[in-house]
Formats: sequence, C-alpha cells, structure tokens
Amino acid sequence: MREAELLTTKDFVDKYELMAKKALGQNFLLDANITDKIMRLSLAAQNIADFSHETAVEIGPGPGGLTQAVLRQNPKELTVVEMDERCLKILEEIKNFYPQLNIINGDALKYDWQKKYETCGRFHIISNLPYNISVILLTGWLKQIDCFKSLTLMFQKEVGDRILAVPGTKDYGRISVISQLQCEVKKLFDLPPTCFVPAPKIWSSVLLFLPKKKSIEPAILEKVEKLTAMAFGQRRKMIRQSLKTVPNLQQHLDELGIEATLRAENLTPEDYLHIAERLV
Repeated sequence: MREAELLTTKDFVDKYELMAKKALGQNFLLDANITDKIMRLSLAAQNIADFSHETAVEIGPGPGGLTQAVLRQNPKELTVVEMDERCLKILEEIKNFYPQLNIINGDALKYDWQKKYETCGRFHIISNLPYNISVILLTGWLKQIDCFKSLTLMFQKEVGDRILAVPGTKDYGRISVISQLQCEVKKLFDLPPTCFVPAPKIWSSVLLFLPKKKSIEPAILEKVEKLTAMAFGQRRKMIRQSLKTVPNLQQHLDELGIEATLRAENLTPEDYLHIAERLV
C-alpha cells in the first residue's frame, strides 16, 4: 500500500515542471521498468537477492527514478548526492516513504568517499552518471576502489565501449587499463536514446564494476597512470619510443618478455602493471 501512494517519476516531473538541464548533463530516466531492470540485473550479477543490510550511494538522482528502484531493494541506507536544488523537493517526498533515504545537496566531485567508508564500511554506488563528469568520477572511484562493494553505472555507450575494450582494438586505452586492473567489469545492457527525457543523440550502456579481491597499491596505480598517459599519448609509436623516458626500459621489457616494437594498444593491463611494479 505504501508504494501505491508514492508518485511515479513522470508524475513528479510533471508536478514540479522539471526540465533537464544540459549544463548538468541531465537526461532523466522515467520508466520504472528500465530502472528496475538495472537493479535486477546488477543484483543477479552480484549473486545477491536484494540490498538488505547494505549501504548504497547514488550520484545525481535527479527526479528519483533510479532512487526509487534502489529503495525497492530494501537497502539499510541510501545516500543520494544531488547538486540540482530543484530536485530536492521530489527527493524529500520520496524520503517520506523511505526514511532510510539520506539526501545531500552537493557536488559529487567533492564528496568524501573515504569518510563514508570509515563510517559504514564498504558500500555500493549506483548512478545514471552525468555524462559530462562520468570519466572523472570513475577515475576517482578506481583510485579508492577498496571503499566499494560494487559500482553500477550508466555511461554513454562509446565510453562504456572504451572501458570494456580489449588490447589490439581502437577503443582500448587508459580507462580500459585502469578499470580492468581494479575491477571485473560486466556490461548489463544497452539503452536507446528513447529511454530518456530529453532523448540524447547517443545510446547508453549500464556497466557493473566488481572490485578485485586484491587492489593495486596507490603508488603503483599512479605509475600505471603515468605509463599509460605516455604510451597512449603517442599510441601510433612503438613503446620503445613512447616510453623512452622510463629508466632502464629495454631491460624491463626484456625481463618481462615484452617486445619493444609493440604499440600502446598491444600491451595488456597486466603488462602495464608489471612495468609499473619495476619502477622505484
């Protein structure tokens, strides 16, 4: 009965005459069938029934479509971080039905993820990411991956393709390497533009990131970032040229069995990691 009294996301948007702001990277997802599918597939891939006893954070909830889908999975606590003050009244109405909802009016780029981890332990992130800051947010999370149990994230499809890309392909690059070193990444499904209001010009992809049991040490990960910046910054050059400033490069490559004539996209994430581990 409780849920029947709660407005649908479309009704909330109509009630508050809410229009998506391009400057905030907003494209609203109003269809509960889609938001429920995101949660259903994410939970199934994690082999958990629901979010009972779990803590979650959602970035950019907007009018609360995905928020309601997460709350239907019975989390112990859901914190939403929303910059757009226009959406706060909607979120407050949702909170009347779900007291475990914690609303923060703020910038996700300034959110203290480590403090949240210290307060509640490892938690889940779920987000229909603002496309204009999606890679920035992801890169920050990958550097603090031990804070998280999972990340269920929606990207522009072209960004999702880059994250999932394998060596030897045109989409393979820095974000592929860092993502795949820190997580097992799975595509849950793609969404056409018609799922959103307003409809963007591109497709979207929902990806699930499951942190690996052993994460990369921050100092080593920083070296991987520097190596990939050099290598993919000159991706058409052989690595003996693009990585020529790396001390004792040829010796490292010889001992690792990596050909110096390869190009950036030919090295696996593990190749970059092994080189980084040798740099003191």
